[in-house]
Amino acid sequence: MAKKNGVTMDVGEDGVAVITISNPPVNSLSSSILSEWNEKLQEANQRSDVKAIVLTGKGGVFSGGFDLNIFQKVHKTGDMSLMPDISFDVVGTLMEDSRKPIVAAVEGVALGGGFELALASHARVAAPKAQLSLPELTLGLIPGFGGTQRLPRLVGLAKAIDMILLSKSISSEEGHKLGLIDALVPPGELLSTSRKWALDIALGRKPFLRSLYRTDTIGSLSEARAILKNARQLAKKIAPNMPQHHVCIDVIEEGIIHGGYSGILKEGEVFKQLIPSDTVKALVHVYFAQRAISKVPNVTDVGLKPRHMKKVAVIGGGLMGSGIATALLLSNIRVVIKEINSEYLLKGIKSVEGSHLILSRPYPFEYLSANLNSLVSRGKMTQDKAGEAFSLLKGVLDYTEFKDVDMVIEAVIENIELKQNIFKEIEEVCPPHCILASNTSTIDLNVIGEKTNSKDRIVGAHFFSPAHIMTLLEIVRTENTSPRVILDLMALGKTIKKVPVVVGNCIGFTVNRTFFPYAQAAHMLVNLGVDLFRVDSVITSFGLPLGPFMLGDLAGHGIAIATKDIYDKAFGDRMFRSPLTELLLKSGRNGKINGRGYYIYQKGSKPKPDPSVLSVVEESRRLTNIMPGGKPITVTDKEIVDMILFPVVNEACRVLDERVVIRASDLDVASVLGMSFPSYRGGVLFWADTVGPKYIYERLKRLSETYGDFFKPSKYLEERAMRGMLLSDPKSSRSRL
Repeated sequence: MAKKNGVTMDVGEDGVAVITISNPPVNSLSSSILSEWNEKLQEANQRSDVKAIVLTGKGGVFSGGFDLNIFQKVHKTGDMSLMPDISFDVVGTLMEDSRKPIVAAVEGVALGGGFELALASHARVAAPKAQLSLPELTLGLIPGFGGTQRLPRLVGLAKAIDMILLSKSISSEEGHKLGLIDALVPPGELLSTSRKWALDIALGRKPFLRSLYRTDTIGSLSEARAILKNARQLAKKIAPNMPQHHVCIDVIEEGIIHGGYSGILKEGEVFKQLIPSDTVKALVHVYFAQRAISKVPNVTDVGLKPRHMKKVAVIGGGLMGSGIATALLLSNIRVVIKEINSEYLLKGIKSVEGSHLILSRPYPFEYLSANLNSLVSRGKMTQDKAGEAFSLLKGVLDYTEFKDVDMVIEAVIENIELKQNIFKEIEEVCPPHCILASNTSTIDLNVIGEKTNSKDRIVGAHFFSPAHIMTLLEIVRTENTSPRVILDLMALGKTIKKVPVVVGNCIGFTVNRTFFPYAQAAHMLVNLGVDLFRVDSVITSFGLPLGPFMLGDLAGHGIAIATKDIYDKAFGDRMFRSPLTELLLKSGRNGKINGRGYYIYQKGSKPKPDPSVLSVVEESRRLTNIMPGGKPITVTDKEIVDMILFPVVNEACRVLDERVVIRASDLDVASVLGMSFPSYRGGVLFWADTVGPKYIYERLKRLSETYGDFFKPSKYLEERAMRGMLLSDPKSSRSRL
């Protein structure tokens, strides 16, 4: 019978006790693991035959850090006693003040609490390419096992703040250069070197260093205060709505001014205060929600194994098609891009010839060239790697190269007849196992595939622009799509570093469907007399990276016009019709594409509000004529947030009611990754549950009485509000997925 997970201790003839953490897959520090580890450390310190201690992890992984399931339990029960209190007792007294030296033998990863155990050891020996980081701030927390105090004393204050505030990971090689890692050895020599190092400390041949008491890397108090001042300015810039960055700096400062012991005590105090905060609850929710999406009933639980995609064809080489191709090429997948004529196919040769890449054939797409060359110029990949990626690409004008593709992704304009013809053609030329995917963002997949006989192979692969950067991939299934096709596309998504979310087939699918009221609500506010630049400012202050008007500028206003009729046909009873976009285009403003929309776009500078657009806005207001008594309404910033985001929540309720998603948390993940809804608010539904369904319902009801059916609460929202239920509470019936 296999041994259960836990902590073991083996004492060798050399007198070194090797304490090993075993809790696959990443040796996380659960309450039971920490308790056993505590016992083993005490035993090793008490045994007379133990001279020194080596701490390591089983299976080539040191430790992935604290077990986050504990946070989930605390948030569900409100019982803070579930949190183990070990920061000072164990990491401080038992480890750092141990009479016997402790050496951390680090391999694979040492993250969060796992890294902090290594920091509290008296020396660190590591294998190459081990990853070291303190990512706690990404969960709304601060390091809680002494990391805020020990890391600055080991690598210097500036480097430590950079690692902690930005959750930056460093390799063991970099750690060695910084003096954090004492020795870098091959994996096969890790334990033997660590044992010898520990004995050398015990015998006085190497220094017995306790990191908490070091001051040699901190610098003078004036230097430290200057670094902390810069850190606070950075925190205001990158985390204006999150508390953890700011209090983390306060904790670090406490240790600098009053000593490491005082800093440790404050760290523990602040850590506990943050755990029940809304920010931590939201970020922990998103963390687990993102892991739940990999479980798809009747797809991932039926014993199927995904097939490897060796060759993928992309139809359409515009902005989206080339972005998809880039993502595939970066993951070493052969790509064929088909275009309709040689002009489009050869477009971009000049930009390729201007680079230092040597290609065996003309490179067809300027967007793809720009994508890869941009990665090279920013140091994200080498010239050689870019050349290798180019070599996997072939541009064609016909279907000759489609005879052996594993998947086709159609990425042409949103034209139903065009897409139907393409699918009919590729069904005839592609092999019978080939997946037939569309990147459509709005059109019903059943309509796209209605002229084919292979409806089980038809699926939506909806990427978000720019496709090689945005991480969300909506996998849209119809009632006919086979489980194998879904599983294969999920696997491909993970291969190309996307987060695949399986959703049902409807107009707009999940993200675009949920957020179609976003821009319309903004247009209503502007037509009611609210300043459009104020609307954008309020929404970015809430946490979205772009307000609705700048977002429209960046997407290009032609897209809104192209999809307007589709949404109007599907959701006409709850649409707000504004002439603003048409008027904008008539005035020659298509956003960033031509340098002018609501904002002015000039190369090398930030977008600037364009005051001259106000004449267009005034014309729209004249045509809609909805200002009460012809005068602008007066609204607070909070009311602007309510009027723009509550209709989004309302539509999310309809998406849940129609069971387009498997879980409510899937929609939270999609909103965070697809629309950049702030993760520290937990996604659109988690945030709505925090605000309160009853408040949202009552607010929308009042708004609908004043401004019409655009704000009319959905039946799902009304039901949840009246019954005192959360929007995310599961329905008794199963998802139609």
